[in-house]
Amino acid sequence: RKVAFPCTDWTREAVLLSNNICETRGRRADIVNDNWTGTTDATSRIAVQRDMGQNDFMSTAEDVADQFLRVTKQYLPHLARLCLISTFLEDGIRMWFQWNEQRDYIEATWSCGYFLATCFVLLNLFGQIGGCVLILSRNFVQYACFGLFGIIALQTIAYSILWDLKFLMRNLALGGGLLLLLAESRSEGKSMFAGVPSMGESSPKQYMQLGGRVLLVLMFMTLLHFDSSFFSILQNMVGTALIILVAVGFKTKLAALTLVVWLFAINVYFNAFWTVPTYKPMHDFLKYDFFQTLSVIGGLLLVVALGPGGVSMDEKKKEW
Repeated sequence: RKVAFPCTDWTREAVLLSNNICETRGRRADIVNDNWTGTTDATSRIAVQRDMGQNDFMSTAEDVADQFLRVTKQYLPHLARLCLISTFLEDGIRMWFQWNEQRDYIEATWSCGYFLATCFVLLNLFGQIGGCVLILSRNFVQYACFGLFGIIALQTIAYSILWDLKFLMRNLALGGGLLLLLAESRSEGKSMFAGVPSMGESSPKQYMQLGGRVLLVLMFMTLLHFDSSFFSILQNMVGTALIILVAVGFKTKLAALTLVVWLFAINVYFNAFWTVPTYKPMHDFLKYDFFQTLSVIGGLLLVVALGPGGVSMDEKKKEW
């Protein structure tokens, strides 16, 4: 019994000491947990505020685009068609004013003789101008589009564009614009507001819009500049992001409208053919590039006016 009492006292002191240590550790753990929770809450608040700021910016941009469409909905399809056929119209007029040069080039390149070379120039002249007149007057639009498809294919072979990747991609982009024009002609009904698309959707039209969007973005592949300057890197990054958005059909109208503004500014700056004297060969090259780019702008305006179509992420989001 003499030994038991000291053991009991020692045990009691050990228990008290252990409890004090546990309480101290518990208070420290609570402090650490509170600090960690506070840090996590602050980080979450910053992330939420950043996401809200981005959403507000996108919402504002989409509201501006929607307001633009409401104001221009009766005129935008007409402007889009005019821009889209501008390269065909310019090339048809070029055939008239450069009749001898074009005929001699085809005759010398293909050794086809005077008669066939003349037929080639005549076909390009009347085929392109006639197709443009039909499209602008909204008569036999589908036949006019198929005729212009044939002109693109003929010129691709005759001018050896098939082996020039840059010009081939631009011709494919023109084909994409014509596909969108075909889709628009299928969506228009007999209404008093000519040029305003109807709400009806059909599978061929949806896939025409998808093909048109994908082919249009090929134009921008020819505008990428692979150098180390900050402006070129920024231009490539922004342009590529917008290209992908248009191709997959996400935020399509806003992305296409942004591309229209961006591409128009680049076109006026880099292809200012009016600043070069007409007797210089560079005048014709810049003029050709200017109107081809303008045609792609017309195709993008059709995307803005028609929307992305059924085969797109925007349409899938509506279904969800």
